[in-house]
Formats: sequence, structure tokens, C-alpha cells
Amino acid sequence: MKDAETASVRKSKKRQAKPKFIKTEKTPVEPFDPEALIEVQHLTKKFGEQVVLDDISEKIVQGEKVAVIGPSGSGKSTFLRCLNMLEDPTDGYVFFEGNNLCDYRIDINVQRRRMGMVFQQFNLFNNMNVLKNITLAPVHIGMRALRRAQRKNFLIKAGNLFRPAAKKKPLLSVRTSKKEIKADAEADAMRLLERIGLADKAGAYPSTLSGGQRQRIAIVRALAMNPKVMLFDEPTSALDPEMVGEVLALIRELAEEGMTMVIVTHEMGFAREVATRVMFMDGGKIVEQGAPAEIFGSPKNERLQDFLSKVL
Repeated sequence: MKDAETASVRKSKKRQAKPKFIKTEKTPVEPFDPEALIEVQHLTKKFGEQVVLDDISEKIVQGEKVAVIGPSGSGKSTFLRCLNMLEDPTDGYVFFEGNNLCDYRIDINVQRRRMGMVFQQFNLFNNMNVLKNITLAPVHIGMRALRRAQRKNFLIKAGNLFRPAAKKKPLLSVRTSKKEIKADAEADAMRLLERIGLADKAGAYPSTLSGGQRQRIAIVRALAMNPKVMLFDEPTSALDPEMVGEVLALIRELAEEGMTMVIVTHEMGFAREVATRVMFMDGGKIVEQGAPAEIFGSPKNERLQDFLSKVL
């Protein structure tokens, strides 16, 4: 009897479990802007009682290069990590290509394939060589797609055994194999390595490379997934000053090719040169934003003026 009561209490608690995203009356989901690649609505993030992001609503369209600047602790990196749900918002919504990433029915890993992320500390796998680091994800995804197609064909074949000839379903076209998937991924990886002048490092391990080389390889690893947008979280903060230039040169090249980017950076000169829009964050809010010429040439917010006087 006691065990039955305990089980009943557990089930009751499970039904009353706190939802992952707690919505308030201020955050009804609003119609998504079809022209926006990324849109956040009333984005709020708290760690305990500390409010790190405070009711941010913003849009990023295809082809934009958005630089996010501001003092340490202003919420820049948390904002970036919320865009691909590496941090779960406490409140609000994040849309990517029309998909609400805060909807539990969305497969977030599928969405992340189109959102390249580059971190401060490279995050390469030290037990794998450079080529393996770059091809790991494309091969994994290619093999999953292949296995899915093979499973569907198996079910179609099984079903066709019981269907009359006129109603038999055609098999899915499978034009690849594990060997071809791996060969294609390696060819693409070598093309990207040649582009950044590191093709000779394909067999090297990350621990043998300089910080600048590792960060460029981390960027190439993200590019191997053919993303729609690149998210950079202070990509040069862990580098020696002499290595910063080679990484910024690669990011600048990607910007010139039209890649959509959101870059959290302390490199004011780079933000002024490459960004199409600059956001200044302070206290978890976007305090001021605009074209680089406006933000750096004639800032209106007093806090931004004070910040720029210390970093320029």
C-alpha cells in the first residue's frame, strides 16, 4: 500500500514538473519576420537571481555582419550562446529560419548544423588529427542520413511483399556509401585547409600547432558544415597579439564573401572595418546600435561614450 502511495506521489510530481521555458504575459510568441535569418523575442536569461540578459528583442537578416561589443560581464557571450541554445533562455524565444528553437519539438541538433560556432578556446579534439577534427561531423551526419535511407528502403521492401503490383512503392535512391561519404568529407576538408594555407597540417595534432593555426582550423571545422550563419565568441581573445591578424584576416575574407556573422569582439578596429552593424551591450541590454560610423564616430549613449574613451 505504501509503495503504491509513493508511486502515486512521484507521478503527481512528474506531472507538475517545472516547464523548461517559463513564459510570462509579456512574452506571447509573435509572428516571425520572414526576412530575418535569426530573430529573438523578449530574450531573458537569469543565473539564480542575477539577470544576465534583460528582455532583448532583435533581428539579424541574411548577409549582415553584426559585431557585439561592450564591457566584460555585459551579457555578450551569453547572448551569442542563446542564439544556438547552448544556453537555455529563462524567458523569451529564439527563431532561426522560422523555427522556434525554444519549442521542445524542434530537433536542436539539426538546427545547429546550419549555425557554425567558434569559441575562445578552439575546442578541438586533441586526440584526433586536424583532418579528423574537420571531417568528424560531416561523416557522422552523412552516415546517419545513409542509415536512415537504408532503413526506409528495408521497410518499403517489407511492405511491398504484401502490396499488389500496382501499389508497390518505389525504393529511395541511395547513391552513396560509407567510403564515398568519407572521401567527400576529406576532399572538402583538404580544400578548406588549402584555402587557409594549412594543408600540410592535415595529419598534425592540435597540441603541435600555434594558437592562430588552431583557431583557423576551428573556423574551417565550422565551415565544413556549410552553415547559414557563423557565430564567433571573442575568437582572438586567447591568442598572442602576433597571431590575431591571421585569424581576423580569415574572418574578414568570409565577410567579404557574404557570410552572415555575429561576432562578439574586443577588436574595435576590426568591428569598425568589417561589421555592417554594431551592437553595444551593457547590463544585459542592447543600449545602442547602428552603423560602425555612427557608433564609433558619434555615439549618443553616455555609457557607450565612456566605454569607447577607454578602449580606443
